[in-house]
Order: sequence, then structure tokens, then C-alpha cells
Amino acid sequence: MCRHLGYLGPPVPVGDILTRGTHSLRAQSWAPREMRGGGTINADGFGVAWWVPVAVPADAVRDPGARDRRGELSGTNGATHTTGRTGVMASRYRNPAPIWTDPAVEEVLPQLRSTAVLGAVRSATVGMPVERTACAPFTHGRWAFSHNGVVPDWKRVLTDVAAEFGTPTLLDAESATDSAVLWEILRGLLESPGLPTDSGDVVESDVGPARWSQPTWAQRKTDDSASSATAAWRSSSSSAVDDVALTPEALVRQADPATALRLLARAVLTRAPRARLNLLLGDGETLWATIVYHSLSVLVTDDVAVVASEPYDDDPRWQAIADRQLVTARPGHLAVDSLQSDESERARS
Repeated sequence: MCRHLGYLGPPVPVGDILTRGTHSLRAQSWAPREMRGGGTINADGFGVAWWVPVAVPADAVRDPGARDRRGELSGTNGATHTTGRTGVMASRYRNPAPIWTDPAVEEVLPQLRSTAVLGAVRSATVGMPVERTACAPFTHGRWAFSHNGVVPDWKRVLTDVAAEFGTPTLLDAESATDSAVLWEILRGLLESPGLPTDSGDVVESDVGPARWSQPTWAQRKTDDSASSATAAWRSSSSSAVDDVALTPEALVRQADPATALRLLARAVLTRAPRARLNLLLGDGETLWATIVYHSLSVLVTDDVAVVASEPYDDDPRWQAIADRQLVTARPGHLAVDSLQSDESERARS
């Protein structure tokens, strides 16, 4: 059921992150140790994202017709207008073939360097397409995302989740897979100009430097909409970033990627309790991950942060993360929160 890895630290060749260690991500494509069901190899494609300095989009305007061409390198999933401000953007390489068959892993990707890398190898769920657009990472602007797992009855479940969160359309998903649709919903949460309060009203929140010109949260006023939004926010009363327990109103004012992941995971699990939801999100400076069923380990030092489905070497500093947790990691910082309760267990490296 896929393997993924996120790295933050000193600049490294992008290709080296895919081949690093005696149990590298590439090796995990044919010899994973902790798959926990759902396949024995990860041979249905791979991808890698890395972050590069760019001008930050201002009031990003999406061209729905702009799609990545068959060419493998891409830096954005739509046309944007930019300003003179600088930031980072996730570039990406994907291939639907097994990672061990692609010479670019050793011949091209090592020539690229970055302080942040997110890679994934794929084991496609039966019935889902094997194509480049189905391979993680999914990217837009500064975000890169990977999903290790499966959502049973995903078309019904994720349609319901999208309706709860007011996502305007799922037709923009790159591929007809649960992972691609999860990304559409999560991206709506991350780039929303406002989030729902207990009353169903929309309150402005600062969730990042780039926003869509079209809101992805519907300002719904019906009793059902308000109650579902209220229930979601009431179940999210702790923040993995600021080390502070927050009220629903405070969460609205201080929305962050950890909050978005928590909301998404809980909404899916409410409708599909057997879903497997190891989600990995990065913005070039921080990694966020959820653990639901599948394995996850972290290695955090003052200089490096790595979040991975499986350790790529035998370094004793790797820490296995328990099930139903939410991880926030960057060099020098590791926070582990429960997805299910307000009580959290925190560790710092």
C-alpha cells in the first residue's frame, strides 16, 4: 500500500533521498518490511517532489484547463500570476513505471539539490488506474502530498466529505483514485479564504501566502451544514504546531496544516472506519503526517527531520510512531498529537 518519505535538512541531491541507506525507498519498492497488508511490492510507479526558490503567487488564479503534459518535470498544476516576493515551490518528477526501471533516479535526479524532498513509491489498489497522474506526490504551489493507504468505497465516502467541507468540485482531481481526491479536499482546506465557525459563518484565517481566487469553502447557512461543521471543529481541540489547546473559535482563527489534516482524517474515518490514512504533507519547511493503520517512523535531530513509512537505515535514533497520531516535524522539533483525543504526547529532538 505504497511507501513514502519526507526529508528536511541541509541541501542534498534529490536522487540520493530515493536511494539513501541499506533499506532505501527504492529498495522498499521491491522489498518492503512493514506493508501490513494490501500488497507485497510497490511497483505501480513513483514520484518525488523537491522545493526551489520562486516568486510567491499573489492571489493565484487557476486555469482549470492547464494540466501537466506527458513530460515528467513540473513545477505547478495551473497558471498563476506572481509578485516580486520570494518563497519556495514544489517541483516534481513522476513515472508510472517501477522506480528500479527509471535511469533518471541515478542519472538526472542526483543533479538537483534541495533542502526539502518528498518521495513515494506506489502499490495501486485493485481497480484503480496505473498512470502517471495517479502517482504521488500531488503538488500545487508550496504544497506536496502523499497518501499511503486506501479508503473503502472511496467515491461515496469522499463525495460526502467534500460536500461537508464545501469543496466545489472533485472533477479537478488529477486521477480517479482515492489519493488524488483526498488531495483535492485537503488542498481546499489549506487554501481556503475562510473556515466555518459553530454558527456556520465563515471567518477569515491566515493559512498561507497563496490563495485561490475562487473560495473552496461554501458559506452554507443550513442547519445541517452548520451542525456538521460544528461537529468537525469540536472534535479538533488541540494544535500540533503551537503546543496550545484551542477552542473551536480559536482553531478558526489559527487554522494550520495540522488542523486541516486532522479534520480530513476524522471526516473520512467517521464514514469509513476501516480506512487506512497515512497522509504526508510538506511545504518545504515543515512535514506533517497522520498515522492510521500503516507504519511510520521519524528521525529528528537539530539539523535534519525525516518522516518515513520505514526507516531507510539502522540508525538507532529512528522512532516508530504509534497508530492514530498526528506528527509535525522539522529540524530540531518533533510534536506527536493524538488524532482521537485532546491529550497529546510531545517529544523534542
